[in-house]
Amino acid sequence: MWRQNRQADGGEDVITVSQAVTLWGLFRERVRRCPDAIAWRDYDHEKCIWRDYSWRKISERVDDLRTALALANLNPGDRVAILLPNSIDWVALDIAAHGSGLVVVGLYPHDTVVSNAYLLGHSDARLVLLDSEARWTALSSLRSQFPSLETVWIRELGQNQISRTTGLVVKGLSAAFSNTVSPPPPHPTKTEDLATLIYTSGTTGRPKGVMLSHFALLWNAQASAALIPPRRNDVFLSVLPLAHAFERTVGYYLPMMGGSTVAYARSPQAISEDLAAVRPTAMLGVPLLFERICASIRGKVANNFLKGNLLKLASAAGWRRFVAMQQGRQAGLATRIAWPLLNRLVASPVLAALGGRLRVAVSGGAPLDQSAARILIGLGLPVVEGYGLTEAAPVVAANRLDDNMPGSVGRPLSGVEVRLGPKDELLVRSPSSMMGYWKDDEQTRRAFDAAGWLSTGDIAEIRDDGRIVIRGRLTEMLVLSIGEKIDPAIIEAQLTSDPLFEQAMVVGDRRPFLTAVVVLNVNAWRIFAAEKGLNPEEPNREPSKMELLAKVTSVLADLPRYAHIRALHLTTQPWTIEAGLLTPTLKIKRELVAPLFAKEIDELYSKR
Repeated sequence: MWRQNRQADGGEDVITVSQAVTLWGLFRERVRRCPDAIAWRDYDHEKCIWRDYSWRKISERVDDLRTALALANLNPGDRVAILLPNSIDWVALDIAAHGSGLVVVGLYPHDTVVSNAYLLGHSDARLVLLDSEARWTALSSLRSQFPSLETVWIRELGQNQISRTTGLVVKGLSAAFSNTVSPPPPHPTKTEDLATLIYTSGTTGRPKGVMLSHFALLWNAQASAALIPPRRNDVFLSVLPLAHAFERTVGYYLPMMGGSTVAYARSPQAISEDLAAVRPTAMLGVPLLFERICASIRGKVANNFLKGNLLKLASAAGWRRFVAMQQGRQAGLATRIAWPLLNRLVASPVLAALGGRLRVAVSGGAPLDQSAARILIGLGLPVVEGYGLTEAAPVVAANRLDDNMPGSVGRPLSGVEVRLGPKDELLVRSPSSMMGYWKDDEQTRRAFDAAGWLSTGDIAEIRDDGRIVIRGRLTEMLVLSIGEKIDPAIIEAQLTSDPLFEQAMVVGDRRPFLTAVVVLNVNAWRIFAAEKGLNPEEPNREPSKMELLAKVTSVLADLPRYAHIRALHLTTQPWTIEAGLLTPTLKIKRELVAPLFAKEIDELYSKR
C-alpha cells in the first residue's frame, strides 16, 4: 500500500532524464510502466463526449505514424511541421517523429497564413500535418516560400483523396497509414541531438527558431517536476498551444514523466465548461487566462451588493490566511473566526465552479496582475508564478506551492544559475539552454557571452533570499498578457512606411492585444477620406476607424497575428521635439505621449 501511494503521488514513478535519454525513450518507458492508464483526453464534437486514450492506444497510433513517416522517405534530422490545434494527432506525430530521428516544428493554428508560410520555409520543413483542406488551400497560395516541402498530410481529407504536383504529395492522414507494413526500428537518437525548433518572437521582426535538444527539454521538465511533482492521479487541463515552449515542456513532457493524464481544452471560450467537466488538478496558463477567470468571478456578483461585498470579504480574509501560512504563523483571530463561514458561502462555490480539484495553477509568459492574484489566491485557487524563455527550454524560476510569493517569479530551478549583468539585465546559465538559433549564427553569438550566460533582455532584482522579481525590459519590448513579446518599434516602422501614417505609438504591455495611437498625414488622409466617402474632420468616427484599421491590417499583413493592431485612436496633431514628445533623434518619448492619450487608450480596451 505504501508503494502504491508513493506512485500515485508521483514519488517513485517519475521517469528521470537518465532513464528516458530521449523524448522517444520517455514515451516508451511510460508505455511500459502503465500501458492501460489514461494518457490523454479530448472532446468529440460530433458525439459531444470526452474520449479517453490509454498509453497503449497512443502507442498504436504512434506506430502507424512512424510507418507513414518511413514511407515518406524522410532522413534523420529532417524537419516535420505540425499545424494543428492541441490534439491526439499533435502528440502522436511529435512522438513518432522523435522515434524516427526527425526534428519537430510546431506552428500556431491561430497565426496568419503569411507567418506560417515563412516558418515552413525558414525551417526547410519537408512534411507538414495540418487540419483542413481550407488551411492548405490558403497556404498553398504561398507555395514559393517553402520549396523544401514535399509531403502534406491533411487530417480531415478523405482517405482516397490524393493529389500529386511537381515535388509535392498531398493526401489525407488516413491515406498515409499503411496497415500492412510494420514500423521500422527506432532511430538511434542521442540525448544531445536536436529535437525541435520552437519559434519565438524576436527583435528582428521575424520569429527566430530556437534549437532545443532532447536533453534540454527532458532536463527542464525534470527540474520543473522537483517544484511541482506530477502525480499519476493528476489531470492537466491543456489550454496553451503545444507550439509554445511552456506548454510543450510543462504541460506535455512533465506530465508524461509522472504518468499524469492531459485533457485538451476545446477552446478558450469554453474554458469554464471544460473546467467543470474535466475537473483538472493542474493547469498552465498565461496571465490573461487567470485575469479572465477573475473577471468572470467578479462579473457574477457585480450587480448584487451583498454578494459583491461577501466576495471582497472572502478574498481579503483568504489572502490574510495565505500570507500568514507562507510566513509560518497563524492568521489573526478575526480571520480565523470569519474564514469558515466565508469559505462555505463564497470560496468553496467558486472553486467548485472551477472543477473543485485544482491543486496547482501555474501562470507564466508575462507578469500576472497582482489584484487578480490576490483575489484568486484569497479564494483558495493555488496560483504560482514562474519565469522562463524559450531559449532556456523554457523554465528558469518558479514559486513553490509551499513557498509562494506573488509578484515574484520565485527562485531558480535547482541547477540553474542567475546573475545580474549591466543595467540589471537578468542573465541565465542553465543545462537546458538552447543549442542556438536556427540558421542565425549572429543572433546566437549575441545571445550568449563567452562564459555561456544567456541574455534575457529582462531587468530584474535578485533578492537576498534568492527570489527573482522582474522589473521590466531593457528595450521597449511589450509583453502581452498572452505571453508574446513584441518590439513596438518594428510595427511602428512598418506602419509609418505607408504615407497615410505620419507617426505611430503601439500600446499593449500587459494587455491582451495591441492597439495604437496614430498620427495621420493630413494631406494623405484627406485624399484617403475622399476616396472612401469619409469626413476628414472626424477620423475617430466609427466608419473612419473601420477603414483605417483595414488599411493598418493590410500594411502589417506579413507579421504574426499577435503583432496585429486590433484598435486605433487617430489624431492629426504631430508629436514634435518642441513639444517635448520626441527625442533629438526623433524617437517617441512613450512615457510622455502615453499619458496624453491614457483615456482614449483605456477606451480602446474597454470596448473590446
